[in-house]
Amino acid sequence: MNRALLLVVLTLLTGACRARPIPDEQRYPAGTPFRAQYRTIDGTRLRMIDSGNGTPVVFIHGIGASLYSWRHTLPPVVSAGYRVVAFDNRGFGFSEQPAHGYRNADYVRLVVELLDSLGISSAVLVGHSMGGTIAAEVALAHPDRVRGLVLIDAAGFGMRWPGVLKIARCPFIGAVATTFRGRWFTGRMLRSTFADPAGVTEADVDQYYAPVPQPGFGRALRGVLREFRFDSLGSRLARIQAPTLVLWGTADRWIPVRDGARFARELPRSEFVVIDRSGHNPHEESPDRVNQLLLGFLKEGLSRIPENVAWYSPPPSSYSRFSRLRNP
Repeated sequence: MNRALLLVVLTLLTGACRARPIPDEQRYPAGTPFRAQYRTIDGTRLRMIDSGNGTPVVFIHGIGASLYSWRHTLPPVVSAGYRVVAFDNRGFGFSEQPAHGYRNADYVRLVVELLDSLGISSAVLVGHSMGGTIAAEVALAHPDRVRGLVLIDAAGFGMRWPGVLKIARCPFIGAVATTFRGRWFTGRMLRSTFADPAGVTEADVDQYYAPVPQPGFGRALRGVLREFRFDSLGSRLARIQAPTLVLWGTADRWIPVRDGARFARELPRSEFVVIDRSGHNPHEESPDRVNQLLLGFLKEGLSRIPENVAWYSPPPSSYSRFSRLRNP
């Protein structure tokens, strides 16, 4: 092991003492109009929110996140007249954390079976980071189920892993590394996803840390890091015909903006918008701007496209390429 990796391990060991997580009654969505429910999908018990009426919009969070990451997004989308479905994905949050089932195809099957379970024939999929990969994979495998896509700092061409996650991917030492996970470390990782780390509150850290002490958390994280392909979308995006809004934080340390530009180049019907002064989690750091763009996309489709994606039906054959716009 080189010196840098050893220092990371020692840091983990130093912060190994785990804080007590916040109690159940304080965990999101407590204190909001939303109610969490559980539903078993593809053999996995998922914690989820299903609220509102109208065209379904399904939110798929990124690695290490949960329902909480959509706290700023769900209320305005419901208020605008849409049905929102958000869930703790397999292995994350307070959903079940099995030893395996973390391949890309496993998550695609999970999303499709969730849609089936909820009686949703097709939906707009909003995916962040790893969730963006999953959303795109669903559009590739089941184009008839996807009305539109919103990809927020999506993985697909690889990730810039923080040191400890590089360790967690290793066969042997990974099991040790994921055993030591304190609240301090959760906060450090979360702050790395913001352009301005001061934007992360102690309440945010509490919510992100709440599921971490669960016995299956480390095993699930290792499973995701070993089984899921974060670079699976190369040379495949041209097959996606659903209208797609690509959003990217200009200060993303995890996935560079050039990957967002590549998504926009390779997707036939896409618009690319960069979010200034935002990192890897712009929907949390710049929620007003992201919500404005998301709702505009849901109501009006891509710029210059005279259609509402709420009424979009999976396509005939060919579409012309539309412009990619950047923030004014």
